[in-house]
Amino acid sequence: MSTLRKGCCYRHLTRPYTRKSKFKKFSYISTIPESKIVKFNSGDIKKQFAYKIFLVSNEDLNIRHNALESARQVVNRDLDLAISGSYFFRIRAIPHHILRENKMLTGAHADRLQTGMAHSFGKPAGRAARVHKGNKIAEAHVDESGIETVKKAYRKAISKLPGKYSIKIEKI
Repeated sequence: MSTLRKGCCYRHLTRPYTRKSKFKKFSYISTIPESKIVKFNSGDIKKQFAYKIFLVSNEDLNIRHNALESARQVVNRDLDLAISGSYFFRIRAIPHHILRENKMLTGAHADRLQTGMAHSFGKPAGRAARVHKGNKIAEAHVDESGIETVKKAYRKAISKLPGKYSIKIEKI
């Protein structure tokens, strides 16, 4: 199985040339990779809570779908263990942007097997959510007793995500 490229390859926003149309002749890409995010919503959906806690981006960047999924798992596990059943958690950043890579061979005599950068549109390699400064990545609804738990869980999740983030609390 091939390895992932470093996050710095895809971190910065560039103009997207990844149009997917229902008409094949208007599509720029042939296939779309599946998103690794299993669930966007978790916890108690119907209950009303007193506070909303958001994870807010402080810069413009792309966040890969596997980074979002690992952050979701960390937050969901911490909330489930500490305040099980009395929370609602949602991932708000949706990975629509398709990332491409132009695979290059390395090693001896690799120059005979590849075309370099000629017509290098690239093949789809993954998905990313395009996030701008001030966008809300995730939200958690809890009562007053769960605020510190969510803050700790968000701090763990920030280490899984590229870029800088802040935590914002709103009373409902």
